[in-house]
Amino acid sequence: MMWLYLLPLLAYLLGSVSSAVVIARLMGLRDPRDVGSGNPGATNILRYGGKGAALLTLAGDILKGVIAVLIARALTTDDIVIVLTGFAAFLGHLFPVFFGFRGGKGVATALGVWLALNLWVGLALIGTWIAMAFLFRYSSLAALTASVMAPLYVAWLSPGAPYLAVMVVMSAILIFRHRSNIRNLLVGAETKIGR
Repeated sequence: MMWLYLLPLLAYLLGSVSSAVVIARLMGLRDPRDVGSGNPGATNILRYGGKGAALLTLAGDILKGVIAVLIARALTTDDIVIVLTGFAAFLGHLFPVFFGFRGGKGVATALGVWLALNLWVGLALIGTWIAMAFLFRYSSLAALTASVMAPLYVAWLSPGAPYLAVMVVMSAILIFRHRSNIRNLLVGAETKIGR
């Protein structure tokens, strides 16, 4: 059963498939890493590629996390292997080996991981993002709020040290990856959804 410990490596490779870059190429759009914010994610794609490209990118990024965790769950009941597999898919999205390690911020892939690890945590994260996005119209603020709340949701809805430990680390990384957005929010320069 030692081969089970290769699951995180395989998940990292799956996470390394950049949905934004692939969708942009398939749809004849410019590389998202060279346009707008330079972030290969759904929000940046939305701004210059439209809703269709953004939805496909979002779905692809979420599915990377979901698929990695579901495969791990199908092959083992070891919580540590399962959560590390999800975390590896998340890291692959952030630092994709196939795309020069220039990845996205990880919000959608983290969501996919949690939808598969614990549906209630995933739904709580979606609810938080939607509420904040609706109230304030900032995608980054919605993502940051969900990231801050995520460890609390995991502690409440998904008891178990491996789950909480991974969520704390993921949240810290997500907040760090949004540091430029935090600066923009503080000075009123962040772009709102729909602008």
